[in-house]
Amino acid sequence: MSLSPNNPILLTGSLHVDEARKAIAGLVDELLKEANAIPCSSELETVNLDQAINRILATDLLSPINVPAADNSAMDGFAFDGSCLNTSDPEITLRVIGTAFAGKPYEGKISAGECLKIMTGALMPHACDTVIPQEFTTTIDENAITFKQNQLKQGENRRLCGEDLQMGKPAITAGRLLRPSDLGLAASLGISTLQVKRKLKVAILSSGDELCTLDQTLAPGKIYDSNRYSLTGLLNRLNLEIIDCGIVRDDPASLKQAFMDAATKADVLISSGGVSVGEADFTKQIMQELGDVGFWKIAMRPGRPMAFGTLKAVPGKSSSTLFFGLPGNPVAVMVTFYQFVRAALLQLNGASQTEPPLMQAISEEPIRKRSGRTEFQRAILGRNSEGKPTVKITGSQGAGILRSMSEANCFVILGHEQGNVAAGDWVDIALFDGLL
Repeated sequence: MSLSPNNPILLTGSLHVDEARKAIAGLVDELLKEANAIPCSSELETVNLDQAINRILATDLLSPINVPAADNSAMDGFAFDGSCLNTSDPEITLRVIGTAFAGKPYEGKISAGECLKIMTGALMPHACDTVIPQEFTTTIDENAITFKQNQLKQGENRRLCGEDLQMGKPAITAGRLLRPSDLGLAASLGISTLQVKRKLKVAILSSGDELCTLDQTLAPGKIYDSNRYSLTGLLNRLNLEIIDCGIVRDDPASLKQAFMDAATKADVLISSGGVSVGEADFTKQIMQELGDVGFWKIAMRPGRPMAFGTLKAVPGKSSSTLFFGLPGNPVAVMVTFYQFVRAALLQLNGASQTEPPLMQAISEEPIRKRSGRTEFQRAILGRNSEGKPTVKITGSQGAGILRSMSEANCFVILGHEQGNVAAGDWVDIALFDGLL
C-alpha cells in the first residue's frame, strides 16, 4: 500500500481505527528513514538527570558497575558455609562469632561450625554462601543458634555480584521514554547525565471565526478557544517544545500563511477545526498546494473527521513537517490526540514503546454501542467491594462536552465490531497520561 495519505484505500468510506494507526505509523517510519539518512549531531542532547523526565533515551545506558557490587545478604539473619547442610542431622547448630552491618563488612575469619550475624545488604564474608533468616533460628545463648536442616538449601538468601546488572551491560535501552524510576536507576549507578533525543518542535493552532481568546468578551455565537490549552497540556506530558500559533481565521490566505510559517519552525503541526464536512473545502485546496495531506473519515466516536499527512519542506528546512488536522470539538481533539497523535510523536522522537498499556475493568452499568465503529467513552476507574477494578461512564458522551473529559481518568474502549455492553461485563480501558 502506498504510504501517501491520499491513497484511495485510505479515503474510501470510514477508515477502521487500526488501519488509520497503521497508515500513520508507516508514514512516520518513512520520515524517520529520510531523517536518519542524513546523520546530524544536533538530534542528540546531553541533559542532567533532573531535566530528563519524559525525554527519549538516545543510546543504551551501559552500567559502569556491577549491581550489586559484591555478594551480599538478601535479609537479616546468619551467614554461614552452606556445605554444613549436607547432613542427615535434623538440626544444625552454629557458633556466632560476630556481626556484619550494611556498609561495615566483617573482616575476621570464619571457620566450619561458625556463623556471622548479618544485616540485609551487608557484604557476605568470603567463607559464607548461605543466609538463614533470623526468624527461622532458635537462640541457644548469645553465642550460638540452632535451626532445622530442611528449612533452606545451600546458597539461599544471597544476592550475587552483578545479579541485577553486569558492568558494561545495558541498564536502560535506547528508545525508553524516561520515567522517574529510570532516573533513580541511573543515579544508583553514579550517572548524572543522559544522552537523549532533542525535543520535537510541535506547532499548534486553532482555526475558526467563532473562536475568542481568553481575554476577550464573548459575543453572540462566539466561544473560547479551549483546544490549544488542552493540546498544550497533552504535549507538556511528553516534554516537547511547543510553538503556539494562536487562532487563525477562516480564510484561505490566513490559513495558508499560518501553515507555511509553522512549517518553517516545527517538526509537527497540529491544527484543530476545519476538517469536518462543509468546513474543509478551502483547507483541502491549501493542503494540495503545501503537501500531501489526506482528509479521512475514521469509524470512531468521537473524532470521525481527521486530516493527516506532510507539509513539504520550506526554504531553509531540510525535512517535511508532519501534519495532523484534528476536529474542532474539544473532546474529539483530545480523543484523536490520544489515539493517533501521541503515538506518532513518540515514534517520530525515537521511542521504542508508543502505545499506552491496556487493562480491563467491570462495567458498573449498561453501555449502548453500535457495531461498525470504535468508541472511546470517558470514564472513571474504581474498585468494588471485592477488590476488582470497575469503571463508570462520566455521563453524556457528546463530543463537545469537555466536562466529561475533566471528570474522567480513563477511556473505555469499545471495539469496532462490539455491540451493547451489559452491566457486569468486562471492558478494555486505557488510563490517561500522568496517572501512573
